[in-house]
Amino acid sequence: MPRGLLRFGEFELDRRAFQLRGAGQAVHLERIPLDILFLLVERCGDLVTREEINEKIWGRNRLIDTSNSINTAIRKIRQALGDDLHAPRFVETVTGKGYRFLPSVAAVDTAETSVNTAALQARRVMLAVLPFLNLSNDPAQEYFSDGLTEETIANFGQLGSDQLGIIARTSAMAYKGTSKNIADIGRELGVDFALEGSVRRDHNRVRISAQLIRTSDQTHVWAQQYDRDVQDLLELQCELGRAIASQVEIKLAPHVLSLTGQASTVNQVAYDRYLRGRFHLSKLTRPHLERAIEYFREAAQIDPQMAVTYAGIADAQAILPITSEAVPEEVFPLAEQAARKALEIDGRLAEAHYALASLNFWYKWDWTASETHSREAIACNPSHARAHMFYAHLLSNIGRHSEAIAEIEIARQFDPYSPIINTHCAQFRYHAGRYAEAIPILERTLELAPDFWVAYIVLAKTYQQLGRLIEARTAAEKGVGASVGNTEALSLLGYAEGVAGRQKQAQRVLAELQQASAQRYVPPYNFAVVYLGLGDRHRALEWLEKAYVNRDVHMVFLAVEPKWRRLRDEPRFFELLRRVGLPG
Repeated sequence: MPRGLLRFGEFELDRRAFQLRGAGQAVHLERIPLDILFLLVERCGDLVTREEINEKIWGRNRLIDTSNSINTAIRKIRQALGDDLHAPRFVETVTGKGYRFLPSVAAVDTAETSVNTAALQARRVMLAVLPFLNLSNDPAQEYFSDGLTEETIANFGQLGSDQLGIIARTSAMAYKGTSKNIADIGRELGVDFALEGSVRRDHNRVRISAQLIRTSDQTHVWAQQYDRDVQDLLELQCELGRAIASQVEIKLAPHVLSLTGQASTVNQVAYDRYLRGRFHLSKLTRPHLERAIEYFREAAQIDPQMAVTYAGIADAQAILPITSEAVPEEVFPLAEQAARKALEIDGRLAEAHYALASLNFWYKWDWTASETHSREAIACNPSHARAHMFYAHLLSNIGRHSEAIAEIEIARQFDPYSPIINTHCAQFRYHAGRYAEAIPILERTLELAPDFWVAYIVLAKTYQQLGRLIEARTAAEKGVGASVGNTEALSLLGYAEGVAGRQKQAQRVLAELQQASAQRYVPPYNFAVVYLGLGDRHRALEWLEKAYVNRDVHMVFLAVEPKWRRLRDEPRFFELLRRVGLPG
């Protein structure tokens, strides 16, 4: 869709200004309604199927559930045009197939190459920082190029502008080594610009080449090469951020402008340890998380004023009980200590606020503090996908379902390929009782990440609520096979067996949990789940009370997990809800 301006009837559609003008008025259109309207107008008179819209707007390998997005976009188009669904002048619905644009169109191509346009101020400009290419001729330096990519994304996100959105690391790294062109990447990620770069490291010197490309027409709008000492990388990242903001006319926040020319240098050894820690942190398994903590601690010892290292420690420690069943009381206090140290050094560090939001949610059950730090993390970095995701998690678990679903969709905009974000898109619908909507989202998540055990867990739960018990058991079995060092999927398998009347199989699961607990910590909540499936309410409540004493991270689900409705007539259950601070 190369045209910048289309006229039809009394209307003029301007892609650059994101506007529909007519009758002396201008209406702002968001990106998706705008692109769909352009497609319909250019195909005037032809049927445009929903499948064609899907492919054109989101690409063939789309992960998101686009059905509601198309419906919403068409409704916004009709509102902007003053059109009537039942007596259309412009957009006709062809039931079960798609849409047809009715009037004749006079199209004018006014494409131009200048980026310096006020049109981009109409809504948030989206940028993808693509993985830096490692030109060091040393595969062992891959952690450095990947870490530099991640740090650049984080620094751009903390420019403090709500006019600039940055695609998160998970989705950006999906294009590492890709042969796709920038236009395809732009369409799939929904971005206006892409930053391509390469890095060559030679001992303590780095050479970074970067170029900014507009995705709509693949125009190279800016390029620069930098030769610096490793210790000057922070200054270089600030310089890059200001250059990008200037090219797309983004107004930086005052605190960013005040730092111009004041970026501190970093100890090159500490920064190297920090990047190694980020590399291991991204793997999320217990051995990698523990290795990440080691690297972060080394970095902090070398440079005690490097705030991000403490935030890294906090992040890794807080993840351990959730993914790897570490003992909550052993790791969360360490996470809090590290996060607060990070904030002492840098009060605007989004990652530190995110870590505090997490531990207040999973460990302290302080919902107010968790919300405060979630909002602070988003304010410090509006593009922080995980902060949006976590805020959505909080909203969902305390029963604010519509807000949660809206917030997780914001997270998905910044990180569309993230398995955990997409899983949460389904999970929060599950919490809201919208089970049928959750299934296709989970299926597409597992197409993206076939071994993602958390998706299997949510899928098993959803099938159970839909009464599809055989499929629930199958999903739980796959979750058991995919998860390492985590027994939640096993407990769901035991629950499924118990509900299906397969008592021996459920008892066998209990025996497995008991055997595992003799070797390491197993969350008491998981025992309660199996006993609930067996119909043993008394033992289920006993284990929930043990979970409360242990500060079991799963207790945050008591109010929204539908299977616990079977205990709603038990005073002991409501007392647990009260003590955890959840709505009854």
